[in-house]
Parts: sequence; C-alpha cells; structure tokens
Amino acid sequence: MRYLMLLLCFAATPCFAEAKELQTGAQQLVTQPDISPVELKAKQIALVVNQSSIVGDTHLLELLLQQDLTVKTVFSPEHGFRGTADAGAKVDNSIDPDTGVAVLSLYGKNKKPKAQALKGIDLLIFDLQDVGVRYYTYLSTLHYVMEAAAAQNIPLLVLDRPNPNGAYVDGPVLDKDYQSFVGMHPIPLLHGMTLGELALMIKGEGWINKAEQLKLYVLPVKNYQRDMPYDLPVRPSPNLPNAQAVALYPSLGFFEATPLSIGRGTDFPFQVLGYTNPPLGNFAFSPVAKAGAALNPPLKNQLVLGLDLRSVKAGGLDLSYLIQAQRLFAKHQLKLFNSPDFMDKLSGSHKLRQQIEQGWSEAQIRQSWQSELIKFRQQRQPYLLYPDHQL
Repeated sequence: MRYLMLLLCFAATPCFAEAKELQTGAQQLVTQPDISPVELKAKQIALVVNQSSIVGDTHLLELLLQQDLTVKTVFSPEHGFRGTADAGAKVDNSIDPDTGVAVLSLYGKNKKPKAQALKGIDLLIFDLQDVGVRYYTYLSTLHYVMEAAAAQNIPLLVLDRPNPNGAYVDGPVLDKDYQSFVGMHPIPLLHGMTLGELALMIKGEGWINKAEQLKLYVLPVKNYQRDMPYDLPVRPSPNLPNAQAVALYPSLGFFEATPLSIGRGTDFPFQVLGYTNPPLGNFAFSPVAKAGAALNPPLKNQLVLGLDLRSVKAGGLDLSYLIQAQRLFAKHQLKLFNSPDFMDKLSGSHKLRQQIEQGWSEAQIRQSWQSELIKFRQQRQPYLLYPDHQL
C-alpha cells in the first residue's frame, strides 16, 4: 500500500508541494490526459459525479465527452446529479438533457451500483466535492461504489479534491454498532482527510467486502496542503451555500436531531440557530419552503428567534451551541434531542448525547475522545497523500 501511494504521488504531483496553483484531480485529468494512472481511451466509462464535479465552469462529463471518451452512465449521490434535491429527498433515475447520458441515483433504496448497471463498464471515475465531516453522505456513496467496483472487478479512479475542513481532526470516533449511511467508518467526526485518502484507507483497512480485489487509483490534488484555506467554487449541496456554512456544518449538523432550526428554508442555511419558545436569542427569521433546498423545513412559516452566526469566526467542532441549547431546554423542562436515535447515528454512539444531557462541560467531553483521536491519527498515516502538520 505504501508503494502504491508513493507511486501515485510522484506520478501526479509532489506530495510536499510548493505554494503554487492548486489543481484538482479532475483538472489534471482533462488538461493533462497522459497523467491518468489508468487508460481512458476505448473504455466504457461510468462517472460518480454531481454539480461539484467541474473544471472551471464546465462539468467533467462534458469535458470527457469533448475528448471523444465514451461515458455510458452517470451515478449521482444524495441531492442528485445537478445538486437540486433537498436532504433526504428521493432522487429518480433520468436522462441528462444536455448530454443524453443515463443518470442513475445512488440515494434511496439503491445506494450501491447494481451489477446490471455496471454491465459492460470498464472503468469507474469518482469525482465529488466533500466537506470533511463524517455524516456528510458523499463518503458513504464512495464506500458503496468501492464495494461495487471490487465485486465486479472494475477499476476505480478517484479524482481527489481538497477538504475545506481539512485542518481539523476532532470529535468522537464512530462505534461500529452505530454504523449507518450518515456514518459508516470508525473515524472521527472531523477526520481531516480527502476522499482520495479515505478511499485508500477504506481499502487498506478492509472496510469493504473484497477490498483486496479492488483496483484503486487516486489522482491527488496538485500543490495542496490540508491546512490551507479553500473556498468551494460551487456549493457541494443545496444547504451549504458558502464557506461560512461549510465551516459551521460540523457544529450545527447535530441539530438535525432536535426541533431547532439551523436555517433550512432561509437564505442562510447552517448559519443561524433558533427556536420559537423558548427563544435561543434575539435574531428573528422565518423558514419557508424553498424548492430544491428545503420543501418542508423545521419550524416552517413560524417566527424563530435565535443566533445569527453569519459573521462569527467558525472552524472545527464547537460544542457550545449544543450545550447552550441543552441548558435552555432543560430549564424549561423540554427535551432537546427529540430524535435520540438519529443523534446517536450522527455522533457515532450514544455517548455524546448522554454527555450533553448529563451536563458535561465541553472540556470534559473533548477529553473523553482524545485517546481515540491519537490512535486514529496514527492509523491514518500510511494513507495520507498530503503533508500532515497535526502530529
């Protein structure tokens, strides 16, 4: 495995890059086709892509077709191929009107590409923009794509992209008893890795069936360091519209298991936090139905009072919002986690929920997962493609 990763690094980009223009794996693939670690010509190709799979202003699908490559099928993750479906919304199979290529959904009942859908495919290419948080489901889609590729003996090429939360390794490590589509691997909430690195780790640690059979290739990001700031060129999903939302997402995502609003149905999702009664603050907003983002948001059409976080300094995991809300709800004899099972899936076990409910301080909670974080940082070392400044 170490030899494979070194080969990929030196073939595509220096692993310890200088401060030069950053180039994603997709950008390198279309501008320097010879750099690909696997042959593309005369192959029947299937893509795992969405609206984030772009080079400049042009989608990867269109660029590959312009190079006379044969793209037979597109597989799309949660939110769909064009990224216009609400979180959890059903996404149907379709035909892309711009290219005529079949688009098959990997969200809902069929999270893994079926053998029939892969019949005749010679190569799978995966290119999705992740945000570096375990419960963001593009990582789970990668898991199932890897498993399907291994089962059908189809090579998989992962075109890597930066992790906008890559500077952080934090949060509880998932307990395998709580494995779900919002958390499939024993990694921290903030893992500080790219999807390319995680693909290598999933294979290397044997976290998929027939891992040893998978022919995995990763085209790394050129001139990238995991702690460098990176603003996403397009929103990776409908409710993460800007860098502030992406930075707050690790801290506010837990509120999906509560009755509070995190701004779905507003112009600033994942940048506010509030409730009706008791109010969480003085900032007033009213969620409404928004097509392609939030058709039925929490507290729809109600006056919500809370916190405006659009200008706060955000980064990493901040538990103060959960602790503050728990204290307020307890004072009014209300239950914060009205979906405790979902909270446990998001956090990776029952521990964080119970710690919050029992009144633990943030320092006490953080201390409880430090030993697991140390083990994880050591475990991930063989799979890193970019400099690690966190040891």
